[in-house]
Amino acid sequence: MDMRPDPFVPPAPLPRTVPPSRLDIIRIILRNPLELWGEPSYTLPWIKTSFFGQHTLIVNDPGLIKHVLVDNAANYRMSDIRQLVLRPILRDGLLTAEGQVWKRSRKAVAPVFTPRHAKGFAGQMLRQSEDFVRKYENVDAAGQVFDIASDMTDLTFAILAETLFSGEIVSSSGHFADDVNQLLHRMGRIDPMDLLRAPAWVPRLTRIGGQKVLEKFRAIVRDTMDMRLAKMKADRAAAPEDFLTLLLEQAGPDGLTKEEIEDNILTFIGAGHETTARALAWTLYCVANSPHIREAMETEIDAVLATGAEPVEWLDLMPVTRAAFEEALRLYPPAPSINRAAIADDLWINAKGEKVEIPADITVLIMPWTLHRHELYWEKPRAYMPERFLPGNRGSIGRFQFLPFGAGPRVCIGATFALQEAVIALAVMMHRFRFDQTATTNPWPVQKLTTQPQNGLPMRVTSRIISRTA
Repeated sequence: MDMRPDPFVPPAPLPRTVPPSRLDIIRIILRNPLELWGEPSYTLPWIKTSFFGQHTLIVNDPGLIKHVLVDNAANYRMSDIRQLVLRPILRDGLLTAEGQVWKRSRKAVAPVFTPRHAKGFAGQMLRQSEDFVRKYENVDAAGQVFDIASDMTDLTFAILAETLFSGEIVSSSGHFADDVNQLLHRMGRIDPMDLLRAPAWVPRLTRIGGQKVLEKFRAIVRDTMDMRLAKMKADRAAAPEDFLTLLLEQAGPDGLTKEEIEDNILTFIGAGHETTARALAWTLYCVANSPHIREAMETEIDAVLATGAEPVEWLDLMPVTRAAFEEALRLYPPAPSINRAAIADDLWINAKGEKVEIPADITVLIMPWTLHRHELYWEKPRAYMPERFLPGNRGSIGRFQFLPFGAGPRVCIGATFALQEAVIALAVMMHRFRFDQTATTNPWPVQKLTTQPQNGLPMRVTSRIISRTA
């Protein structure tokens, strides 16, 4: 008899059983696009449909995903609607640039994010995590409630600022998490004009409130660049050898323009840490509702820390902790959709001989949100089951079945950085504290560029030392 407890099923929209009307589609997309998808998106390998006259191919089949993102990636550009949403924020940053601009940017930042180089950040990640958890030191035996969604944004920003910018991001704001939330709430969502494919110069009323925050971020980036350039000019040897210096040294006719450098810095400040922050918050929430998983994580973390192992080794030494994070990435992928558009007619044929015709200009939606919860590819797809990702099981998960970092030429350049950061942060936090839901903890996932909990994520933090001696 299987004595394991039933797995926790965290909150998420149920698949729609009735197609929404055109008016409903607009309302849902403005409110929360995650609530749009119906049963076919979670049960069929691909679907052809139409949104406001735009033909769309929704792709869940891993083989077809590989075809679009890898095998014939040159035939697929960024979709118009994705660019209409993101380019006003990031312009020619790595996430939105295309063609030669993208190639230059990717080449410029790649050396910082090689696995070997990323592992060199482990010590800084550990120090920033230890500094951050001091905010929880004074909780009493009853604990104290914190907004963990906001806290994780602050933590990952601190890690990013220290590792990639040597702590030299010029920001006087004490409310960085709030600024990020405002930016994504106002700017990182679809406007009705986007659905109608209106030109970029047509005002987007839903984003007017975000322009002030965006300008604030742009000012932070420019001040940060100016400060570092002054330091490099005064004494090049005194300037840190980090992401910021590396980018600034790429300036010139054969490298990046000043505007492209600004765009890439903004991309990493505004979005580079945001995805990891959301996944960390969802992990702590799911673990709080899975006591047997939390116990296994605590046992593993305590044992590894007791050996004195260097933090660079933790990702390999803590498979349970990594699996808990990856399962949260599956259920709540920070980037819930990957949008492409076919440049020319294309054809894909699966192993059964079934053909999928992909005409030019069709929008191709590859949605980690539905793929990761798809009934064809996952057992109990809505349940939180980290054991899927343990070393003995993860081999059964196909490369194009699990896409938290995308795939192909545009795969997330910071994947190794994010996984290492997450395991180190979780280990530091869970070694000393426990995170539990409260009577008001009722998160609902919403898509605002990333997958985040609506209205935050209040959780009660208690000391493990107190709980053991009480």
